Amino acid sequence: MSLYNIFDVAGSGMSAQSLRLNVTASNLANANSVSSSVEETYRGRHPVFAAELQKAAANQEESVPVKVLGIVEDQDPLRQEYNPNHPLADENGYIYKPNVNVMEEMANMMSASRSYQTNVQVADAAKQMLMKTLQLGK
Repeated sequence: MSLYNIFDVAGSGMSAQSLRLNVTASNLANANSVSSSVEETYRGRHPVFAAELQKAAANQEESVPVKVLGIVEDQDPLRQEYNPNHPLADENGYIYKPNVNVMEEMANMMSASRSYQTNVQVADAAKQMLMKTLQLGK
């Protein structure tokens, strides 16, 4: 594997983890929102990643970058709370809250941040190796 391919893989990893951090921030920002109907209530979102294995196998490459397949909505049930005095309560007195688990999202944020940091360290190590290789030629 060429050292230049390492930059592509680390870069795709940083891009994927950056998207994961943005989605997690969106989930946390909407965790305490309230709605009067199920249709209007925010649902948690999660990115879906995949390695581009078929592309790598076809080209006989050893480097396998990360590909973002999309962002899916969490299918867990929404939280329903009886609060007839709330201004957004429906005709039955219920308000609806997102299906976002704040503790889970915090763990996702920490994991994404550390994965991003690891990809930065990989890219930095590859840069240092390239610099040492150039110095050998002097």
